[in-house]
Amino acid sequence: MQGLHLTADLTGCKKNLSLMTDVDQLRRSCLALIQASGLTVVGELFHAFPGLTQDQAGGVTGTVLLAESHLALHTWPEQLSVTLDVYVCNFSTDNSNKANQLITTLVELFEPDTANHQSLLRGEVGHNSAGADAAMGYEYLNKHSAYAYRLGPLLHREQSPYQLIEVHESPQFGKLFRLDGDYMTSEAEEFFYHEALIHPAAITHGNVRTALILGGGDGGSAEELLKYPSVERIVLAELDEAVIRISRQYLGKINNGSFDDPRVEIHIGDGLAYVAESTEKFDLVLLDLTDPDTPASALYTAEFFQSVKRILAPGGAMVLHTGTPVFAPETVQTIYRRLKQHFTKVAPYGLYIPLYGAYWSFALCSDELDPSQPSSKEIAHRIELHQLVKLNYYNEATHHGLLALPGYFRDLLR
Repeated sequence: MQGLHLTADLTGCKKNLSLMTDVDQLRRSCLALIQASGLTVVGELFHAFPGLTQDQAGGVTGTVLLAESHLALHTWPEQLSVTLDVYVCNFSTDNSNKANQLITTLVELFEPDTANHQSLLRGEVGHNSAGADAAMGYEYLNKHSAYAYRLGPLLHREQSPYQLIEVHESPQFGKLFRLDGDYMTSEAEEFFYHEALIHPAAITHGNVRTALILGGGDGGSAEELLKYPSVERIVLAELDEAVIRISRQYLGKINNGSFDDPRVEIHIGDGLAYVAESTEKFDLVLLDLTDPDTPASALYTAEFFQSVKRILAPGGAMVLHTGTPVFAPETVQTIYRRLKQHFTKVAPYGLYIPLYGAYWSFALCSDELDPSQPSSKEIAHRIELHQLVKLNYYNEATHHGLLALPGYFRDLLR
């Protein structure tokens, strides 16, 4: 039976000592987190052990039977330690995201100094020749729809202060990068997203010298911008240093050493604060972010868009992805409505992105730039002028093809 087995060994749990000895409080907390993760409780047993001395409380062992499998944990208050064990089977549906959410919130509950995570993909090796590497990684497009890819061997798994980071060696796309169980990028098809995010705006501008990338910790957007000889400076403002560190180690085919280019300045911290405090003007600001329902939500507000506009140089533009109009039409509508409050020209465009399982939309926002104005002949000339020879998607034809909106998308934005 295919499944995902997660463990975490926690040490230095100094802030919630009462939780480690109070069997009723621990039981209530665990059941609440299970419910929040979407897993199903079918039974539970929690037992408090006596302490080593009369005036010292002992630890607690808890087991929760789930319709999907189980949660088991044990606390050692005298050692400030906790062990966690979550297993889910993936027979009729992939419960991996729920398991990851549960163990992440359980770790947060104890606020440890260190957390040693382990992940094991389990399966019926004799039944399936692909063995444990055959696990499918599902992602939900909305509450009604999901898609999946075979993940392949897990190369790295790390819980940062902000998100769960995973790198797999997938049979379809090569090295594949996920955050909190959601697909972000992969070696074999990253060009769909990164070229669409960068080149329509950069070519329309014609002479990009400075750019700010908010997010973009995989380095793919910076790598595309660095193809322009005119670019003098790129600031990459990424919230999570672990994303850059792991991308350096595993995603070299995506970032192509862009982190080490002298034109790239890496800023670790809150992009919202960086924009608010910046006195610099940028030709392009690229919002290379996770989706609006993630920790990046504050960077999709009308107030933030106004803040970004303040730091655009004359003739500058802001570009961002706006989600899938097929599976999240209300979100797409909301983002475009906010953009139009602050920019004279908001140019929607889109394409199918394999890793995201859907047609995906973008917006180029400016008071001056209009990507529909340059002719195909002029775009071809600019591509040649900038010596953009290593492009896999973008060219003089696809530039205007990106802007050719399907009828349902055009109607959605009216």
